[in-house]
Amino acid sequence: MKLIAITGGIGSGKSVVSRLLEVMGYEVYDCDSRAKSLMLNDPVVRQQLIEAFGKNTYLDDGSINRSHLSTVAFTDATALSRLNAIVHPATATDLIGWAHGQAAAGASRAFVETALLRTAGLDRIVDDVWHVTAPDPVRTVRVMARSGLTAAQVEQRMAAQRDEDYINDGEQVLVNDGVTALLPQVMELLKN
Repeated sequence: MKLIAITGGIGSGKSVVSRLLEVMGYEVYDCDSRAKSLMLNDPVVRQQLIEAFGKNTYLDDGSINRSHLSTVAFTDATALSRLNAIVHPATATDLIGWAHGQAAAGASRAFVETALLRTAGLDRIVDDVWHVTAPDPVRTVRVMARSGLTAAQVEQRMAAQRDEDYINDGEQVLVNDGVTALLPQVMELLKN
């Protein structure tokens, strides 16, 4: 089975590509949602997060205190590294198990959506990379519209991921600038 990463910076349109693929019948592992699930449900991950970021990492109802973690992670590079060191290995292990399940079910290819392909070490797991791109101003407007963040907050998150948002040789590029049709690009890549 071929495992293909869908990557790109925040607001580039990774999720749009993923939804297109799902509509076409392909399975997509969403790193963000799976990581959040692990942070909520994996007792080892929960304990490590509490030890690293304090009891206020979780709210009284047991849910993640997203405001606390976001503030810490996106304003302190050391804290972001600690968070990644906890969540990324757990997510990679979960992804590998999921991919084995897809292969056992007879899938010829499956996809993984991730903003942090290299940081999480997933570039060593996947067989191919589809990199979704869009101009920074377009990305900023998209993220502001969906999340309620300010332009400065979006730019801060984009800056935190800047080391990830470059295109390596051999990566397939999908342009999602709001002008170029996305579906024909996806269909062309699926021919390979």
